[in-house]
Amino acid sequence: MEKEIWKPGNLLYPLPAVLVTVADREGRTNIITVAWTGTVCTNPPMTYISVRPERYSYHMLRETGEFVLNLTTEALAYATDFCGVRSGKDCDKFKELGLSRDISEQVSVPGIKESPVSIECRVREVKELGSHHMFLADVLAVRVDKSYMDREGRFDLAKAKPLVYSHGGYYGQGKLLGTFGFSVRRKKEGQRRRRPGGKGPRKQGQGKR
Repeated sequence: MEKEIWKPGNLLYPLPAVLVTVADREGRTNIITVAWTGTVCTNPPMTYISVRPERYSYHMLRETGEFVLNLTTEALAYATDFCGVRSGKDCDKFKELGLSRDISEQVSVPGIKESPVSIECRVREVKELGSHHMFLADVLAVRVDKSYMDREGRFDLAKAKPLVYSHGGYYGQGKLLGTFGFSVRRKKEGQRRRRPGGKGPRKQGQGKR
């Protein structure tokens, strides 16, 4: 398979397209769409968002140092795009889109009720990297919609129909192909299937691979 050489760029796709809610000191709120986000650390739990300084929400992040990451779904695709192309200085995005503010537990910034998961964050450090400034933040609380929980009390991601962003497009997530460690489990199951026939697993170097 031959590959072309492109100029340096961010082609790490797909990415989560999240709706980030922010607020200023006077309590004015806004929603901004962010794809430059991800996990930073497990213990303590940390995440980040990268935002251009010219964005309307930037000064709110600087003022309060708080934000909420609201995961998106296929049903929120229109809202996700709208909040990425329209500025909060021109309209109230909550009102325009019919979205509901959800009171947070640990921060003053509201979440979005229609989102299946809202992650409350407080900024620890801002790194001015270039076109974007990275807001490194501690995760203070996670709010999960109970309607997406399965019988075992786990969050059912497939049921939520999450939305991802890839190179200018929004996509629904496909079917589950495996869970963590499935490649090892499959091998072990294959070995067990051979034993009832009277043959154990092949020795190293025996047979084709």
